[in-house]
Amino acid sequence: MTLVYTKRQVTEFNKLGGIIVKEITAIIRPDKLEEVKNALAEIQCKGVTVTEVKGRGRQLGVTESYRGRDYKVDLLPKTRLEIIVNDKDADDVIDTIVKTAQTGDIGDGKIFISPVDDVVRIRTGERGEKAV
Repeated sequence: MTLVYTKRQVTEFNKLGGIIVKEITAIIRPDKLEEVKNALAEIQCKGVTVTEVKGRGRQLGVTESYRGRDYKVDLLPKTRLEIIVNDKDADDVIDTIVKTAQTGDIGDGKIFISPVDDVVRIRTGERGEKAV
């Protein structure tokens, strides 16, 4: 279930001393990982979780030939980045990923943005903005 906040709700929440935190999940081409990581470091985005995944979208896989036979590979290797940021930094992170990972070809990937209810730093027990 995805929660959608109106601008008014965000404003009211921030007036009460809260902070809106976003999770940015990006599915990109594996060969773009180093370039994206370096670009994120340049904008001071330090925390990222990286997972090697397989999947398909509109591309629906590719057909490859091996020893004269065609094989359909319908799940392609991709790289999943998960980044938790304060709301004010989300657009910069998204723009950086798009500019860096974009080739203009089918299969460049997708970015999903979700609100995060809370964040807890396990080591100190800090919550919210301090834990990001």
